[in-house]
Amino acid sequence: MRIARRVSAARNFAAAFVCCVCVSAAPAWAGDDGAHFLLFSGADLWRDGSFMHGGALWSPGGLDREGFTLQAVISGGTYRYQSGALNNAWVTGTEEEAQILPGWRFKRDRFELKVFAGLDIKNDITSPNDPSNRLHGTSIGARGALSVWFEPTPATMLAADASLTSIATGYSARIAYGWKLNDWFYLGPEAQTFACIGYDQMRFGVHMTGLKTGSFEWNAAAGWANDSDHRSSLYLRFGVLTRR
Repeated sequence: MRIARRVSAARNFAAAFVCCVCVSAAPAWAGDDGAHFLLFSGADLWRDGSFMHGGALWSPGGLDREGFTLQAVISGGTYRYQSGALNNAWVTGTEEEAQILPGWRFKRDRFELKVFAGLDIKNDITSPNDPSNRLHGTSIGARGALSVWFEPTPATMLAADASLTSIATGYSARIAYGWKLNDWFYLGPEAQTFACIGYDQMRFGVHMTGLKTGSFEWNAAAGWANDSDHRSSLYLRFGVLTRR
């Protein structure tokens, strides 16, 4: 069913795309402080769902150096939709996901690229049970992801992320540009998309990236989403990270 595919794509986005964004949101040019771990967490909210995630990125050679990087993420949340297979009854679903993604960081001056590929595990439950939902029970697949951070000038940034999973053939992507405001944080526009077979959604909004308070760094975004099922809603996203 089209609605079931729509929810599958939304879950793929919430669990994977947000995590990539949080990792790439950290400016790479703060100086080599000897940190080897980046700890991050965050949430994504929209009209029909809410998800949270947390994880870590480990770079044995240091977070500010080129080399091997391992990313581990866990996430979960709830969502709702109307199922045509159940006479348009409302269905509430829950999902948990875990990812183990080894990768490599490439660095050139003010440009950084991270590339990952690894294991993706999801578990989905619907109430009432919806036989038309493609993602039901435990699914195991492969995931690839990449993130780019570039500072064209000392006062501007460009970030881009993409992720693809073999589970339900879900993919997502984001691009954002920002201007630094008084060395407080970057502020600017962002665009996102995510999709699977028979469904796609676009998001346009404004992001705030790199607000530092002590050893923590915060990011957030808000905007409007439209999808191929002609549904629209506000979305909110926020996250926090720290180096260790």
